[in-house]
Amino acid sequence: MKRALVTGGSGGIGSAICRRLARDGYRVLVHGNRNPGNSEAVVSEIRRNGGSADALTFDVADFAACQKALAALETEPVQILVNNAGIHSDAPLAGMSFEQWRSVIDVSLNGFFNVTQPLLMPMIRKRWGRIVSVSSVVGVVGNRGQSNYAAAKAGLHGASKSLAAELATRGITVNVIAPGIIAAGMGTALSDETIKAFVPMKRAGSADEVAASVAFLASEEAGYITGQVICVGGGVG
Repeated sequence: MKRALVTGGSGGIGSAICRRLARDGYRVLVHGNRNPGNSEAVVSEIRRNGGSADALTFDVADFAACQKALAALETEPVQILVNNAGIHSDAPLAGMSFEQWRSVIDVSLNGFFNVTQPLLMPMIRKRWGRIVSVSSVVGVVGNRGQSNYAAAKAGLHGASKSLAAELATRGITVNVIAPGIIAAGMGTALSDETIKAFVPMKRAGSADEVAASVAFLASEEAGYITGQVICVGGGVG
């Protein structure tokens, strides 16, 4: 049974990804940090439905903490990594504090390095792996008040494309899913009028639709797709 690690696995999109991967037959490691009880709740739900899951707690922004937590997984390497952890702290750049800038970059972009880098050599030795990062259409088109978030996500796109080129001959694919407005997390605060004005499909997407895209890229069938940023945004991006 392949093992899949989903960072930020207790949130709206993250939990949907965990449930979908468990349904597809993977043993899922549900990562959390600030609210470990939420990760345990996702694990319990997966197990009740006949799936296999365990909870994992560490700060993706702390490289040493990531190394320690991931070293414990070496006996059963992670073959599928979903970098989903992310935060936002919105403000116009003229009024943005350095802490707002730093914290968002640390989790979304530095977190990608901190979690991905320690897992690469086991994947390379096995000559099989799937790395899928969850970004945002904001990293493609930008958005007012989110320069820190857009920078982190755009950086994730470039890092993923470069890593895809490095690993292309090793049986490891690296791709990005960039959701648009999703009826989970930040998307729940938007009015129907705003969504209809912004999204060509005139509706928000669902967390399950994002999870389905991640699941496909994690599958054997997606073995010839790498270095791509795929927008799941109803026409945005």
